[in-house]
Amino acid sequence: MTSLSAIPNIVPILSGKGGVGKSSVTTQLALSLCLQGYSVGVLDIDLTGPSIPRLFGIESAKVRQAPGGWLPVQVHDVQSIALRHNNPAVATTTTNSTSSDTDSPSPTESRRIGALHVMSLGFLLRSRSDAVIWRGPKKTAMVGQLLSEVLWPSDIDYVLIDTPPGTSDEHISLVTGLLDPVKMPPGPITRRQRKRGSDNAEATSKDEFETVQVTRQIGAVVVTTPQAISTSDVKKELSFCAKVGLHVYGVVENMAGYVCPCCGEVTNVFSKGGGQVMARDWGVKFLGSAPLDGEGWNMLVEERRWPRYGQVAQDMREEEQNGVESEGLKKEMQGLKVEEERNEAAPMVEKYTACSLFPVFEAIAKQVCSDEPREVVPPAPLTT
Repeated sequence: MTSLSAIPNIVPILSGKGGVGKSSVTTQLALSLCLQGYSVGVLDIDLTGPSIPRLFGIESAKVRQAPGGWLPVQVHDVQSIALRHNNPAVATTTTNSTSSDTDSPSPTESRRIGALHVMSLGFLLRSRSDAVIWRGPKKTAMVGQLLSEVLWPSDIDYVLIDTPPGTSDEHISLVTGLLDPVKMPPGPITRRQRKRGSDNAEATSKDEFETVQVTRQIGAVVVTTPQAISTSDVKKELSFCAKVGLHVYGVVENMAGYVCPCCGEVTNVFSKGGGQVMARDWGVKFLGSAPLDGEGWNMLVEERRWPRYGQVAQDMREEEQNGVESEGLKKEMQGLKVEEERNEAAPMVEKYTACSLFPVFEAIAKQVCSDEPREVVPPAPLTT
């Protein structure tokens, strides 16, 4: 186990606006990085609204103490999974899909995924409805504790930090901890990690691990929605990053459109492009736009089921509303039942590959992995 100072990549997820979906972006970016083979930790410092445990379906888990700190909760371990994009039981059935069958992996294609661990104040609360009523000094102390006293597995590649909206106590404590040269010494990090391609999560032999030197990268991902009311507040977060010297990987425009649960078509009901314009004005990279997928994402997070779209999803909704199972639905469900039972215990990360948002966040994750965070340069003030 190791402290945050030995983690090579630390990515705070920031926004100056509440309700833009920082926690869902954190969750999907973590799952996408795992699907690229990286081991990921998620640190939730949204002290008054910790939603990360619920999103990962681990609210009942408890944090364990160890000599020197806390042990995060494991969501899943290193393993190989089958990608299911074309599996009839879980595949999208959209009629307007822009990708061909050759673009998606076959049902038999396997992929090695990294482990996923989570730490949140939510694990320390008695119930999700308990209020956290703290003044600034206690928030500052708790953020410092979460940054310094969580013991992460030694092979963690990325730690994503889910933050509350704004630029106040938690953010100042976070930046102070991350950019302090004493707490985060500059220079290469020597770490012992599992070799790429090794699926043995219990490996202890020298052949399964290697000692490497890596350079630490600390960079934020800034989340906004396309509306002007949102980007005007998120610009303040970019200004915060510029003032404190926190580099940024780029901007994610979340909720840029709505995925129809019946046909899969994306409609820009909330406008689109505001995040891209903001990123251009502030000289940071635009990582991509993610639509709002209320149907598939809700199935995955709230019901822990495989996301489904198209006629199957429509028939299921009609059955729930009418209380009568249609003949068409009976036939469809017979073909799905066996595969559903077989995959009921599949990890969330495997089910996520059937979500319409997976290709979007897979592309964002690849950019975070391949790019270096950039310094934020505020736009020049307008002259009259």
